[in-house]
Amino acid sequence: MSKTTVKDVSATVREHTDAVPRTVGGGRAFAFMLMVTGAAGLLAAWVITIDKFKILEAKVAGTTFTPGCSLNPIISCGSVMESKQASVFGFPNPMLGLVAYGIVICVGMSLLAHARFPRWYWLTFNFGTLFGVAFCTWLQFQSLYRISALCLWCSLAWVATIIMFWYVTSFNVRNDFLPAPGWLKRFLGEFTWVLPVTHIGIIGMLILTRWGADLWA
Repeated sequence: MSKTTVKDVSATVREHTDAVPRTVGGGRAFAFMLMVTGAAGLLAAWVITIDKFKILEAKVAGTTFTPGCSLNPIISCGSVMESKQASVFGFPNPMLGLVAYGIVICVGMSLLAHARFPRWYWLTFNFGTLFGVAFCTWLQFQSLYRISALCLWCSLAWVATIIMFWYVTSFNVRNDFLPAPGWLKRFLGEFTWVLPVTHIGIIGMLILTRWGADLWA
């Protein structure tokens, strides 16, 4: 085989390799994080959905059902579940969570099985977590300043969504799927945990500022 032929073959192989989109998988820790946060969110969505159905059944029967997490006028899951904000899309919000958190668990299990995904997949997944954290932020505002009640199961879903959002975003930045300066990549490589901890801490401070000692009264 001539040198020219060898070069042509090498160039063809190189072009084919460049045309194939880069795929990336996640480590075990990242996979377990998705599975744990997905399971926590799914548990919260499941319990809220069941309690919502029980509330509706009680109304039809002319009785009253009080969810177990309704501890006082402030920590009152029932007040949140019966609000109009609890059915923004025309059906109970947690039913959306049953699907979304189930997808997160599936992604985590796929990564644990050494699956690899292209850039468009990770960006789509990141957009889903962004929608989730934005929706949770809106619900947090409604819960604190409009409904004036806090649902513990909702809070669990908020925490799970915040954690998965920041870690998925960090994953995409560190793998060059999202543009970012070098210092940010280095920071996320070591201190991703700072972002969800700060985010959750701010929400905790808002809750304490809103209700203070009355929270557990």
